[in-house]
Amino acid sequence: MHVDGVATFDLGVVRRFADLAVTGLSEAREEIDALNVYPVPDGDTGTNMFLTVESARDALVAALAERPDDLRHALQGYAHGALLGARGNSGVILSQLVGALLRRIRHAGPEDRSAAVFAEGMALAADAAYAAVGTPVEGTILTVARAAAEAAAQVAADPGARLGPVVHAAVGAAREALARTPDQLPMLARAGVVDAGGRGLCVVLAAVESAVTGEHPRSVAHVIGTPVLPAPQLPTGDLTEGGPAYEVMYLLAADDGAVPALRAELAPLGDSLVVVGGDGLWNVHVHVDDVGAAVEAGIRAGTPRRIEVTHFAEQVAASRRSRARRRGRALVAVAAGPGLHALFEEAGARVIDGGPGRRPSTGEVLAAVLATGAGEVVVLPNDHDTVGVAEAAAHEAAQRGVHVVVVPTRAQVQGIAALAVHEPGRPLDSDVVHMTDAARSSRHGAVTIAARQAMTSAGPCAPGDVLGVVQGDFVIVAEDLFEVATGVLERLLGAGGELVTLVAGAEAGDLAQACEHWVTRTHPGVDVSVHDGGQERYPLLVSVE
Repeated sequence: MHVDGVATFDLGVVRRFADLAVTGLSEAREEIDALNVYPVPDGDTGTNMFLTVESARDALVAALAERPDDLRHALQGYAHGALLGARGNSGVILSQLVGALLRRIRHAGPEDRSAAVFAEGMALAADAAYAAVGTPVEGTILTVARAAAEAAAQVAADPGARLGPVVHAAVGAAREALARTPDQLPMLARAGVVDAGGRGLCVVLAAVESAVTGEHPRSVAHVIGTPVLPAPQLPTGDLTEGGPAYEVMYLLAADDGAVPALRAELAPLGDSLVVVGGDGLWNVHVHVDDVGAAVEAGIRAGTPRRIEVTHFAEQVAASRRSRARRRGRALVAVAAGPGLHALFEEAGARVIDGGPGRRPSTGEVLAAVLATGAGEVVVLPNDHDTVGVAEAAAHEAAQRGVHVVVVPTRAQVQGIAALAVHEPGRPLDSDVVHMTDAARSSRHGAVTIAARQAMTSAGPCAPGDVLGVVQGDFVIVAEDLFEVATGVLERLLGAGGELVTLVAGAEAGDLAQACEHWVTRTHPGVDVSVHDGGQERYPLLVSVE
């Protein structure tokens, strides 16, 4: 591709971008990890984003080996690789950004200007990123993505705009938005850092800039000039036997004002209606029996292009055959230590090793789900940063005829509570309700050691300070492990409780046993269960039910 960006996207640009993104995030991963605003070393945003683009690059190489000259196949392979390799919230969001952008590029035709395609793809990517987060927060990677999209759209609005300047504008706006993130999130301002996810996105966009323009990539230090349910994608292959017979998808060039009427016209025709996009370009998806009516509705709203119609009879039959081969229900659980691994395994779960610093990818969770051989699988992510990854894996498993439900356990002890009420003899819905209720009713806490100086909700801390955590929030800063542990227990038991679960970490010593004796002495009548979890970074995990 020329420096002026006249040519459209080609395989050379895609290959170069894939390599540059891996190189850039490899160089920046430790720096991005260090942008963690929390005092404990759980911040692996840079590592998660690096592993996501590395998986995407590997998938691209495999796709090119299959079809060396097929650009669309290569783009699809890269996006799918990013999804399967996504780790943590940052990896999931990045995979959604990449997937939305590449879908737009994949559907571009000879008549489309590459500058406009990129701008439209960035807008769809920003929408996907916001949709990937249950409660969007400004001052994060979302803000950076939106700023990049808006800048790209502004430059691309000129009919003579070329791709190079549009990408330049997006990258520049992303850096400026990143620099402003401390003004939007007080915790960033207190820590004196920018948002880690936004920083990673700037590295990826810098790779796009270099791949498109041919310019030498800027050094990592100059990229900035000085942290879930998954995103709703256009669904495919999810028709039930009693529903409509056809899936209809098309790109629609239409005024934004025409879209509400289009949705109203399509809604009565079938189900699974999705209309996403903006600024004159929309992706339309619907399941219908009357294909003509769905297309005619698009014609009345604007100009449909790239119309795709799929008959589901064979897909339904394939799904039925897949379900017939799979029987029973299985559990998949993520464990943060060898003792926890053994605990979940003894309860019959297929276990994935995880925890801070080694969180599993979407592909690893999917592989574990499929390896169970069951038709119904319940997944316990047991970590707040792995819930979105598990949901993405569930979506992928559904395409293979496996019914997967993710119980959103955000702590290891919540997973233990959910496991205690699991009953495979119950109907799936009932079993999931019981497990979810058990996890939600389990108040959880932890004891950890500060790895850096920071400002917490309980006040400032220095490296080596002992921190008490309740429901994910730092509530105690002190010097003694036992003092902090009993403080956490006192807060959790303040609202009552019948069972205390203590999970000892790798270097906990006799802390768990000392806490067991403390509970027995100060709260008679409360049962105590002690486990050797072997988890790193957290000498003690606690729950009260």
